Amino acid sequence: MLVVGEKCIFLSHLPMFMEPHNLQFILQATFTKGGKGADQIYFNDRQSHRNTRIYTLQPGVIDLEGLSAPGGPFTGTAFRGHLERGGLRMESLTDVQVNIQKIVYSQRFGPGFDKSDHLEYILFGKGQELFLAHVIAAAPDFDQIISVKMDDGPTADELSRGVRVAILGRKNAGSKRIKEGEKVQAQGHVAGAHQFLDLHIQAGVEFYFEEGDLATQM
Repeated sequence: MLVVGEKCIFLSHLPMFMEPHNLQFILQATFTKGGKGADQIYFNDRQSHRNTRIYTLQPGVIDLEGLSAPGGPFTGTAFRGHLERGGLRMESLTDVQVNIQKIVYSQRFGPGFDKSDHLEYILFGKGQELFLAHVIAAAPDFDQIISVKMDDGPTADELSRGVRVAILGRKNAGSKRIKEGEKVQAQGHVAGAHQFLDLHIQAGVEFYFEEGDLATQM
């Protein structure tokens, strides 16, 4: 799982189009170790390693399907970097307890789940710390998480309900994704609402981008 956030911890499963990894989900979570809160350990480490964009979490033996619904905590180990590509194990966050606070987004890939023709993202975050995660649907596809700023963004209540962001008229391909520093006008839809939001997005740091693992249906 990818780990992002400097004020609140968010975990994003790194999926593939094969069982049991054919599931995209984003969790809001907290860390505890030895009965004490451990979020600040992660926050401090990220703040002191500004050149490291990717932090990952390797969970223990878990049921991925179970993680996509509210439930009890699980154990994991955090890595500075990509855990499968030379990331460094963080001793202070080894065998840490991960407490799921909220299921931000959850979707299993499969028949009947259509891929949009235009770019679509899930907006998530807390307060002024916001991110976009590309909606994954069917191969070939791509995974991306990028920080964003919005002066006219959704309210805290709208964000908690779930916001889908569409870049109309822009092809749904990795080469056409939102890039760092780009300014984009987008359409937002709050879950359960009947109207759309006119969003003006300022893209920040791209924390993750991957096409290879989602290039083909396995």
